[in-house]
Amino acid sequence: MTIPALGKAVSIRTLDKHYGRTKALDGVSLEIAAGEFCTLLGASGSGKTTLLKTIAGFESYDAGAILVGGADIGPIPVSKRNIGMVFQNYALFPHMSVRRNVAFGLEMRRLAKREVEARVEEALALVDLAALAERQPRQLSGGQQQRVALARALVIRPDILLMDEPLGALDKNLRQSIQLELKRLHAAVGATVVYVTHDQEEALFLSDRIALMDKGRIVQTASPQELYAKPANRFVASFLGECNFIAMEAGEVAVRPEKTRLGEQARVCDRMIQAEILSVIFIGRGYRILLSAGGREIMALAEGSDEIAALKPGQSVAVGFDQSDVMPLAAA
Repeated sequence: MTIPALGKAVSIRTLDKHYGRTKALDGVSLEIAAGEFCTLLGASGSGKTTLLKTIAGFESYDAGAILVGGADIGPIPVSKRNIGMVFQNYALFPHMSVRRNVAFGLEMRRLAKREVEARVEEALALVDLAALAERQPRQLSGGQQQRVALARALVIRPDILLMDEPLGALDKNLRQSIQLELKRLHAAVGATVVYVTHDQEEALFLSDRIALMDKGRIVQTASPQELYAKPANRFVASFLGECNFIAMEAGEVAVRPEKTRLGEQARVCDRMIQAEILSVIFIGRGYRILLSAGGREIMALAEGSDEIAALKPGQSVAVGFDQSDVMPLAAA
């Protein structure tokens, strides 16, 4: 069962926000298409949660504008913004059943009882919780509670859905399960999602586009594939996945570990150097090899083979890569 398609475009225009002398947002501009899943990715203190709070209306801003569906929402109070929110701590009412938790936002909007009941049933079916509708939050697992929070946010048919580290409190296996659920839900309802996380793998898996933030600014906005393969600068390359910065005669080059070849494979590459092996670690699908060359560490991910399995710390080995795998980087 699906609910009507959600989602309006979001336009953030040169947003500034200060906390005293600290500039939390520094001229942030971002265009999010209707129905897009856009992730704000960055380390703690990068400005991602502050930006989310300004969209929600929980924080004011000093300059700039936020438009949703072409309308400036700056003057609109939080209660009138038609924005769904999902938090890390679920924020469910402990004394209410699942059904009542999901219905709460609709009841506050004074919808007719029949309309409330129909939309609650749709939302519970969407997150596969219809059978648990009469339970209270304490009777649910963490993953089930998060799905209640999702249903409650979606049932109001929000213009945009804001999610602040919603999976941070879950263990790894459950987090991966809910990530799949989020992908399915997004495809089903077409909501415009603005999602905050510091987890790069989560961002790569979930997003249509990622806005990588640092020191209150957006450093680069791109699809997960482009951000990983064509980082704008060294900061992006270092933040998103592992990256080797290898010193060559012509200067420093950036190469991902999975594009770094060793031994006989290196000898047929466009570029090659010698390196000393520091460690060889079996990781199931292959090997993670740490090397040293010219005072710098190099990481290689290699598929299992007799040659790779025989590598030992202290041994010298050829390290190679093709020019087509080198990522051109601008200065940070």
